Amino acid sequence: MKILHTEWSDGWGGQEIRIISEMETLREKGVELQLACRDYAKIKKEALKKGFKVHTLPFKGNADLKTLFGLVKIIKEENIDIVNTHSGKDTWVGGFAAKISGVKFIRTRHLSNKINPSRLNFINEIADFIITTGESVKEDMIRYNRIKPQKIESIPTGIDEEIFDPSKQDREKNRELFGIEKDKIAIGILAVLRGFKRHDLFLEMAKEISKKHPNTVFLIAGDGPRKESIKKLVKDFKLEKKVKILGHINEPAKFLSALDIFTLTSDSNEGVPQSVMQALMMRLPVVATDVGSVKDLWRDENFMLVEPKNMKNLVESVDKLIQNPELRENYSLKARDFVVKNFSKKVMADKILYIYQNLLN
Repeated sequence: MKILHTEWSDGWGGQEIRIISEMETLREKGVELQLACRDYAKIKKEALKKGFKVHTLPFKGNADLKTLFGLVKIIKEENIDIVNTHSGKDTWVGGFAAKISGVKFIRTRHLSNKINPSRLNFINEIADFIITTGESVKEDMIRYNRIKPQKIESIPTGIDEEIFDPSKQDREKNRELFGIEKDKIAIGILAVLRGFKRHDLFLEMAKEISKKHPNTVFLIAGDGPRKESIKKLVKDFKLEKKVKILGHINEPAKFLSALDIFTLTSDSNEGVPQSVMQALMMRLPVVATDVGSVKDLWRDENFMLVEPKNMKNLVESVDKLIQNPELRENYSLKARDFVVKNFSKKVMADKILYIYQNLLN
């Protein structure tokens, strides 16, 4: 079985990490996987590092004929069985290339914002199958984009329970690594630095919380296009001594093990966020906005859900956790089990492999 993944994005966030993770996990099951992306995309470097064959094409737009016929050539020369597309632009050219070549076309939809329901936006309808990363995305595509229920399934990103295991981390050593003093309560966010992640809300919350709780520190892990504007906000809010901007973190389990509280402040565009799954696996108390398919992770009140863009709600929830160590411990005890059982890499791989096999049979 030979699968070609396509990706237009040049960033490195949850979507791109999911693709590489999926490729690695399916390779372990005997599937051959390749990637087509832009030459300067960060996912290219990661895929090559992991030993995958990578093809580079321009991916300039929905009607980029050079990329379209480049993909057709790759599909035929490499004897590809399935093309799996991920972003809007590569879905159009990748989908048509698959159809022209007579192979199966899967569209993986990562974001939770609604897709234009226009009849002219038909590319998802001609896919042989659609995978979403959350139930809310699946339901919206059935309701608004004319997708047949039997052709779509939600398969959230699988997290490696061996890597995200708090018992395998030296918490005190990791706190030293990130410069967290022993008596401090560390509150963190792990996200690509993009607008919809709302780091501005995280910093507004940090401003309010630090007034009430001087023993708090705030850590921002991740990289992206809004880095400079976030640095400016830290200065504007006079939080230079309270906030650490760490950049991209290669080992997120180390970062998470050093925290006391984890937050997600997004206002849109989330499937089932990998960072929240990782934090829960690390037994962290979590405060997350109720966006996209975040609620898919919410069982038996294993973390705190807050309204998106609601500063008062966010500050009150974080404040409640700071003031109540027993409550933090209660969330910590509930956090890991449900996520491991339902959102591990093994669960993800088995579901995807089943779809691949069914399509080809």
